[in-house]
Amino acid sequence: MEVLYPICCGLDVHKQSITACLSAVSATGGRTKETRTFLTVTDELLALAAWLRQAGCTHVAMESTGSYWKPVYNILLGKFEVMVVNAAHIKGVPGRKTDVLDAEWIADLLQHGLLRASFIPDQFQRELRDLTRTRTILIDERSAAVNRLQKVLEDANIKLSSVATDVMGVSGRAMIEAILEGQSDPATLAELAKGKLRKKREQLEQALSGRVSDHHRLLLAMHLEHIDFLDESVNRLSQEIAERLAPFEEDLVRLDGIPGVGRTTAEVWAAEVGFDMSHWPTAAHLASWAAMCPGNRESAGKQMGGKTRKGNKWLRRALIEAACAAGRKNGSYLQAQYRRLKYRRGQRKAAVAVGHTILVTGYHMLTRREDYREVSPTLLDERRRARAERRAIDQLQALGYEVALTHKQPAA
Repeated sequence: MEVLYPICCGLDVHKQSITACLSAVSATGGRTKETRTFLTVTDELLALAAWLRQAGCTHVAMESTGSYWKPVYNILLGKFEVMVVNAAHIKGVPGRKTDVLDAEWIADLLQHGLLRASFIPDQFQRELRDLTRTRTILIDERSAAVNRLQKVLEDANIKLSSVATDVMGVSGRAMIEAILEGQSDPATLAELAKGKLRKKREQLEQALSGRVSDHHRLLLAMHLEHIDFLDESVNRLSQEIAERLAPFEEDLVRLDGIPGVGRTTAEVWAAEVGFDMSHWPTAAHLASWAAMCPGNRESAGKQMGGKTRKGNKWLRRALIEAACAAGRKNGSYLQAQYRRLKYRRGQRKAAVAVGHTILVTGYHMLTRREDYREVSPTLLDERRRARAERRAIDQLQALGYEVALTHKQPAA
């Protein structure tokens, strides 16, 4: 095979050590390999960079192992052409597994141009990813804390969640704080209801008649403090994200115009994909990278059921949430698509399909710098009617008939 990079290096990265294989091919075709081991501390990484620079290395490749590749990438970036590769794409020969052999295998694949680099965004987008992903984790943690608070209420025979949709809403929060202050009269607690919940005061009196002890009040107070801390942290992250994305307000508003896509989803898009669509030649490339399309699985000329691959889980989650929200947007094309697929293929596959549509739509909107234009929800019915007509005509023509269609005039 043709050698593309005469002097390159393959790195087998671990938590505490790095095995580096420097592979060099001379003009006469002779090949030499030198293997060294370095620690992952900064001084050792600088020594690795100095060794590679002295040897005349131009390209470096390593597996995307957890987060261990990040400090190595940060040190080597700008000094060499650094490739971070999906570990599943460069598995070595089974039965021959050592750190040295892994590094040599990566170096050989890199030298012959057989590696495909993963998409690594710039530092601004990587930092934005840290912020949005941390916010998502804290939101999940808050949901878990609210569930723990509800369990304490259930243990105290307080059935507030059976009447109030949101236990941590204005009314629910006021009732819980009154319970913490020692109030136990159900009628007094029910009077704290606000808005539409006041119509359910009789049900609230029954639900708030419980047996709250000091043990329950201690746990409720701790859970409320934790929830308040998480709310403050989420708001702080949201403010930081908004400040960093202020120069891209036009693109955020553009994405926000898609049914089901809110401000948070647009911010996740900015962090995971970015607004520069030149990284992906077509929308299909972006959908494949995000794993929001069916897998390709064919055998003996038959197309098997292809499951979606494991892609960017943060982007996938945001798109599926947006798809479920779009399914509740009355009069939209995405709702019609969601309902049509939901009855045929199920709710999960419908959500993935609509998420794919949102991803492709956003790609074209950002590429063409255009706003979202709603498509008629009846477009799917019209396409289905046209297919049914063509199918019926083809069947009749196959039986030897000449077919001419005449539209029936509507009744007066």
